Amino acid sequence: MLYRLREAGFQAFLVGGCVRDLMLGLEPKDFDVATDALPEQVRGLFRNCRLIGRRFRLAHVYFGREIIEVATFRASTAPSQGEEVEVLDGALEGDFVDTSESQAPMSESSAPEIFDRNDEDRLIDESGRILRDNVYGSIDDDIWRRDFTCNALYYNIADFSVWDYCGGFEDVQARRLRLIGDPETRYREDPVRMLRAARFEAKLGFSLEPSTAEPIRSLQYLLQGVPAARLFDESLKLFLTGHGLQSFDVLRARGLLASLLPNVAEFFQQYPGSAPERLLREGLKNTDERVHAGKSVTPGFLFAILLYGPIGRTIEKAPPTQWREIGTILDAVDLEVRRIQERVAIHRRFILGIRDMYALQSRLEQPRGRRALRTLEHPKFRAAFDLFELRGEFGMADRRWVEWWRRLQTVGPEEREAMCAATAGGSERGHSSRRRGGRRRPRRGPGVIARGGADGAS
Repeated sequence: MLYRLREAGFQAFLVGGCVRDLMLGLEPKDFDVATDALPEQVRGLFRNCRLIGRRFRLAHVYFGREIIEVATFRASTAPSQGEEVEVLDGALEGDFVDTSESQAPMSESSAPEIFDRNDEDRLIDESGRILRDNVYGSIDDDIWRRDFTCNALYYNIADFSVWDYCGGFEDVQARRLRLIGDPETRYREDPVRMLRAARFEAKLGFSLEPSTAEPIRSLQYLLQGVPAARLFDESLKLFLTGHGLQSFDVLRARGLLASLLPNVAEFFQQYPGSAPERLLREGLKNTDERVHAGKSVTPGFLFAILLYGPIGRTIEKAPPTQWREIGTILDAVDLEVRRIQERVAIHRRFILGIRDMYALQSRLEQPRGRRALRTLEHPKFRAAFDLFELRGEFGMADRRWVEWWRRLQTVGPEEREAMCAATAGGSERGHSSRRRGGRRRPRRGPGVIARGGADGAS
């Protein structure tokens, strides 16, 4: 693809995270291309190309299931860098030349300025957030439009060199995360950069340069103005790409969790170290292990464990005799999902999955005859059982039934029938809380919370 662009007379570079990851010895999850070809010109060269985006016009070139994102160099209003621009000549797999000493230090003058609000191709709001930017320029301009120095490295196939304009090579070596330009201005241009900083800190183990970290707490409120659909995508990158537990810790430490998932942050602030928090941490750890093992993960299960504490707290506001009723459980799920959707737009199919996972908890707690077999065949059984298993691990479900369901999934048809037949007529053999012809004994429902740290596992 890069060679076709070059043969057509255009510049073409690999850019961003793929170059950074190769330097770190990691396998890039995708490859991005930067070029001086306009999006329409890219589409003219590749039949398998689709133009997307209004905020930033991009070309997506499809190779089977793989998508190569092609971005045209964007113009910057920053002053011309003149002699400050240096090219690092070095093979991608060989030694890199560090010319950071010859570079002028970064300063506020390097940061892009606020754009003209009357420019139809470039639009910002009053807070400084870029709403649209489709003004194109050269590679010398494009570098100042990128966010972090470690993502501003260009690999040139013409001579197999890496071009570094802002000390990104040195920062990658030092595992340091540094914004290009004035941090407050850059965060105001795109508040999601704060979440990206948290993600790179969690994923790569980079440390945030002090001036990059300092404005985050005072500016995190700007995330409230970011479209909820975009925050959903960022949430998946944070929690479902193999470093979810680290992302959770970084978001809390940086004060970003309250802006992204306010009801989740509020619960854990009220009940630190509670059983629901330990359940969430274990669930995120298990999810990370599945990602690293190449197994599938689902946003539905992610948000089910993120919301476990808030849902349980809402359930407990009902009379204890209603805690186990499906209506009470689903009302609590719907309420907490609506609260989280004020910030993060969870797709409807995932919401339905969350409801099914919680609705199935009562069936898992009280298996009855052939109904247990029907539960086993439910499309969301596996996810519901994973939640049930986590609850049992932290004392919020009977572990005997966890083991019963685990065994039911492994035995043959005859033994499965026998196991289910043994539960026919009620679950009083395993649970004495619900009796035929009598009143329910109040007991903890699937969302019950811990009133303190150590007590949560009781």
